[in-house]
Amino acid sequence: MVEATPRRRKVEWHSGELYPRVGFIVTNMARRAESVVGFYNKRGTCEQYIKEGKGAIKWTRLSCRSFTANAARLQLHAPAYNLGNFLRTLATPEPIKEWSLTTLKEKLIKIGAKVVGHARYVAFQMARSPFRETCSRTSCG
Repeated sequence: MVEATPRRRKVEWHSGELYPRVGFIVTNMARRAESVVGFYNKRGTCEQYIKEGKGAIKWTRLSCRSFTANAARLQLHAPAYNLGNFLRTLATPEPIKEWSLTTLKEKLIKIGAKVVGHARYVAFQMARSPFRETCSRTSCG
């Protein structure tokens, strides 16, 4: 006779919502319910990062014929993704910290700018962009 495995339920209540979100996790993990839900939430976050890398960095686009060339391309995509995350989380003003890498790439990196070097500083003369308008409204600097 097969023993019944205890089932885990996940109920989330978000403020402002009328009904709670109920989900079921079927697992064979022998842990407490809170740790099982935490594990699966982290897994979902990791899958979001993978999806973001596929969309913004295009790291699944390995079109070379040889394995070593594709491996080299993938190894170049990983630092590009990390650099994009660094730029987004640590080096950007507060209003744009929550942008996705795709939005950051389209609105910030793909804009025209002229670099003007002076004796004491370097200035970027940017064309009109949503980033510049966002920063001027929120005094990003």
